[in-house]
Amino acid sequence: MAKIAVIYYSSTGNVHQLAAAVAEGAREAGAEVRLRRVPELAPQEAIDSNPLWRAHVDATAHEVEEATPADLEWADGYALGTPTRFGTPAAQLKQFIDTLGGLWFQGKLANKGATAFTSAQNTHGGIESTILTLFNVFSHFGAVIVPPGYTDPILFEAGGNPYGSSVASAGKSAAASDAELAAARHQGRRLAEVSAKLAA
Repeated sequence: MAKIAVIYYSSTGNVHQLAAAVAEGAREAGAEVRLRRVPELAPQEAIDSNPLWRAHVDATAHEVEEATPADLEWADGYALGTPTRFGTPAAQLKQFIDTLGGLWFQGKLANKGATAFTSAQNTHGGIESTILTLFNVFSHFGAVIVPPGYTDPILFEAGGNPYGSSVASAGKSAAASDAELAAARHQGRRLAEVSAKLAA
């Protein structure tokens, strides 16, 4: 059984929904899963200025544990999720990644499955570039990148992104579509299955 860490940042809840679906998919594949959120860095005034942001911060404060580097050391595979910020990961996730130098130096992030997922306001709002930026990080770690590819027809129904699950939120509530959540579950199952093979 693989051990999978799903670590993410979400401001208003879109990435949180994907993270929960990735975690669910990994569990369906028999993995032991840790779902973790990275610490919020934004000032309270900024959070309070957006009711959806405030509601999400309050809702997950006691529901999802904060991530630590130990979660990645424990894992056989990991998934990182973030909203896109100008085509790159959000500062909150990047700050967490920047705490992993010790594990990287010891080789404790290498030879593990790694995958990424994201959300943006628009379909062409930086979704692919954000995921590919995280692939750069995985390469430095020496991880084995596990994209969903086109390994299941659900990927086409969810928008056809072979790099990782994604949500374009413009014109929607905070809810991802059924197809988007199914694609994220598939990504989690695939990560768990590949990571189990690597661990063996």
